[in-house]
Amino acid sequence: MAGDPFGRQIREHFKDFRGSSELGMLASPTQDELEDLKRAVAIMTPAECAGAHELTDAQVAVIASDAGVNPAMFSIFVNGYALERRNTRH
Repeated sequence: MAGDPFGRQIREHFKDFRGSSELGMLASPTQDELEDLKRAVAIMTPAECAGAHELTDAQVAVIASDAGVNPAMFSIFVNGYALERRNTRH
């Protein structure tokens, strides 16, 4: 749903009182966020990809910096992935 009207509606629905929409971001990234996420994942090593759910904040920051993407955005996606992975294992 990246970049489509329904995705924007989801993001709007999940905004908090500060105007952020981290939950909506996970469900429907913007095209720019999706491209940044792809760029960050593309530079990850096979070990980082396999263990993405266990990356430290420092590792996430280094990957984001090396990929030239917003570290907060990348962190939201990595944390969302880790939570989803944990939930599907239980």
